[in-house]
Formats: sequence, structure tokens, C-alpha cells
Amino acid sequence: MPDTSTAFVRAYARLAPAAHVPEIQLHQADEPIGLWELTEGEFRSEQPPPFWAFAWAGGQALARYVLDHPEFVAGRRVLDLAAGSGLVAIAAAKAGAAQVRAVDVDPIALAAVALNADANGVTVTGSVGDILDGDADGAEVVLAGDVFYSQAMANRVLRFLLRAAKSGARVIVGDPDRAFLPRERFRMLTAYDVPVPFALESVEVKHTTVWELASRPGAATNGDQAAG
Repeated sequence: MPDTSTAFVRAYARLAPAAHVPEIQLHQADEPIGLWELTEGEFRSEQPPPFWAFAWAGGQALARYVLDHPEFVAGRRVLDLAAGSGLVAIAAAKAGAAQVRAVDVDPIALAAVALNADANGVTVTGSVGDILDGDADGAEVVLAGDVFYSQAMANRVLRFLLRAAKSGARVIVGDPDRAFLPRERFRMLTAYDVPVPFALESVEVKHTTVWELASRPGAATNGDQAAG
């Protein structure tokens, strides 16, 4: 499967800069809908749609923040949850993290992470699996981009992030105003206007916020800065 997954990524995604994080090159699909249909047809599996093939707004904002504020991850063990393309993990590695682990349920995503990390000259350890009922396995920083896209997912992710924070991890997420983000649990760090594929979001720019999990519910603030 790993060789097949790597070949699939190479065949259907092209290496190009992430729009809001041009320092990082990713294997990205030129035509989102075509690849989505392909994974539902000839290459159909029990795995999720090809989220790894696109630079989603939440991940782009989070990666931008990490590169601009390397002190959040430098010298620390970092977990990129629901990593997709590995954009956030790669940003953490470039910002000087001591160790970066990228986790996703899709084995093709992990093939993309490996290819993307190699293209950017960094080391990222990939893990396939659903860890949301477990813990952050010693991570000192947990990063998650665009994970609050459904109620069921949001509930599970929040419980995981709360456990990570209780164990001492700093938790930072990027979110383009998805409906299921529990805002009362977070404090705003900054916001960006992030270019996105129109075919995926029905807009060309998504206003996207970077949040930190607050120490208690209702502790959200207006943040320390804003960027466009």
C-alpha cells in the first residue's frame, strides 16, 4: 500500500507553493472535483476523501502563524492532528521543533506528508490511525487545522485537545469560521485572509483565525494581533 499511495500522490498532485505559505511546497491537485470523483471510483476505499491534496484555509493560517512565531514550537515535541498534506507539520519542523509527528486516518495522506516533507527538506514522522480516543503521546504542542467541520468530529476533537492541554500541551488551531468550532473554549491569537480553491469553498478568500485553547471555558479574548 505505501508504494501505491506514493505513486497515487505523484500521479494526481503537482508540487507547488501553498498560497498563503509560499515558503512551503506541497503536492496539490489542480482540479479538486476530478480527484474527489476519482477516489470515489476506480480508487474507492474506506478512507476519507483526498483532503491531503488541498491547502485548506485553517492549515494555511496555522502554518503561517507557526512560521511567523517559531517560539511556539522551537525545541518542542509537536503533534499535527489530522495532518492532511502535512503543511502544518512541515511549518513546525521548519520553525525548529525538536520532533514533529503528523497523524491522519488516511494512508494516502501519510504518503503525501512524506513526499511533502522530503520536498521541503525537513523530517516529519507520520502515523496512520484515529487517535482521538487516546492522548497526545507526550507532545508539548498540539496543532490542528480545519478540524471542526462537523459536529461529531468537533466533539471528539475537543475532548482530545482538552486531554492534551490537561497533560501540559499547548494547543493551537486554525479555523475559517466553521460552524462547529466551540469558540468559548478558545482565545484568538490572530487572523488572516487566506486564498483558497473556489471549487472547494465557493469563495477565493477565507477569513481564518488562529486560536489557542483557553485554560477555562469563556476565557476567549480578541487576540494580540490581526493580519490580512
